[in-house]
Amino acid sequence: MLHSPIFWTLAAGLGVLFGYANPWTQLPIASLLLPIALASFGMAAPTPWTAFKHAWRIGSVASFACLYWVYWPVMYYGEIHWALSLPMPVLLAMAMGCYYGLFGLAAHLSNRISHVLATMFLGFAWTVMELAQASLLSGFSWLTLSSAFVSWPMVVQAASVIGAYGVSGVLAAIAVGLVLGVRCRMCLLVPLCGTLALLVFGWQRMDSYAETTPAHNVAVVQGNIDQSIKWDPAYQRSTMDTYVRLSREVAANSNPELIVWPETSMPFYFQDDTPLRAPALELVRSGKAALIVGAPAYERTAAPRSFVLFNRAFLLSGADAKMTWYDKEHLVPFGEYMPFSSIIPVDKIISGVGDFVPGKNEQALKSGDLALGMLICYEAIFAELAQERVAQGANLLINISNDAWFGSTSAPHQHLQLTALRAIEQGRYIVRSTNTGLSAFIDPLGRIKLAGPQFQQLATSGMVHTRTELTQFHVLYGYLLMGLGALAVLFAILIIRGVGRPGQNHSLR
Repeated sequence: MLHSPIFWTLAAGLGVLFGYANPWTQLPIASLLLPIALASFGMAAPTPWTAFKHAWRIGSVASFACLYWVYWPVMYYGEIHWALSLPMPVLLAMAMGCYYGLFGLAAHLSNRISHVLATMFLGFAWTVMELAQASLLSGFSWLTLSSAFVSWPMVVQAASVIGAYGVSGVLAAIAVGLVLGVRCRMCLLVPLCGTLALLVFGWQRMDSYAETTPAHNVAVVQGNIDQSIKWDPAYQRSTMDTYVRLSREVAANSNPELIVWPETSMPFYFQDDTPLRAPALELVRSGKAALIVGAPAYERTAAPRSFVLFNRAFLLSGADAKMTWYDKEHLVPFGEYMPFSSIIPVDKIISGVGDFVPGKNEQALKSGDLALGMLICYEAIFAELAQERVAQGANLLINISNDAWFGSTSAPHQHLQLTALRAIEQGRYIVRSTNTGLSAFIDPLGRIKLAGPQFQQLATSGMVHTRTELTQFHVLYGYLLMGLGALAVLFAILIIRGVGRPGQNHSLR
């Protein structure tokens, strides 16, 4: 049974289901069953095609275990029958499985080099694979291996130097070293050294961590507005009243200098001077706190459309409630816009939200000493977007989201842990405000302080510290990519020329 493809496919799926964040229980180390299974069957496959096929199947099942929640917003909010909704996560998982199929192919090709080189090569290959997931076809870096270990923050502190994808590569090399260690004792040095490096660096960084800048009191408000009625005009005023009431309560109790409302917390065009937005303006004018408001926005155009829509975060500050904003840059395909709309004659999967266009204003929103780098919704899963915000001068990162779309599935928990990786990479606090949870405060070590449970109204504050220094990740990121590319080319040449130990079938039997 231990040599059965079905057994290892199921083991990898269960490892991902419970290794990544979920509402039940999490054991991060179980996520390593995925690279273990992929490497094992990739190396044992008799042909490159068989290696790809086995790894694709394993990767597809594992991806489905992590992404099963996709059916929820499609069925409940996309007005699509359950019989058509349930295949959606299967199709997405099969597409993501192609990346793992390529990793299995790389594992098969690594038979041409020594075992020790193969462990390092496949670690680099995993990093390249995750970079491809984050970049190609709009990018979808939800399955980042290192995110599974955020609940063990000491393991992932190296993300401040080599990024989350680099840490994933080290974890994959550890897994491959364990696979090959049964045949080559020298290979066990890779998981031993890799584990020690991650833990020692993590311990040193966490032990030496200290705050050297003044604290700022920031509040988050979680309105817990039912997604099914949120966009009904009859509930717009009650939604505003809920957020204003909760904001006044937290302002009276803790006197914050910034209050953060979630993504599209205001289900109307907040930019228009109407009675609907007046209570928010009065809240800012009558208090000391600036206010972040999420709302759709529009801009008039000449042609062919009379206007375009944005997913916008407004900052209101000062006695005059001066308004600045950030428009979401990286949109959700099929949810916020339709890719290839000129050739695909179907509407968006998710109804009730606009057909948005990407924003172009990446500058930090400023309020007093706070320079706010905005990440709207799943923008927080992309390392390069957080990097751009810091490069534009952000000393505090703000993530506003509406994870109500995903109900009580694993998605909000996974989203939160992916967001925590950005805090480690950039050495910045992250304040996260969501409509139904999980709202949180995250420190630069990726430690998560939950502001409250899901599906409850909440208004609470926390202390954060602004930071202006740049992590080593900022300096090394470009060099890391170039180095990975050079090493990939080098190993490809070695493989093609057959340098090293002659090809050999590493049978599992």
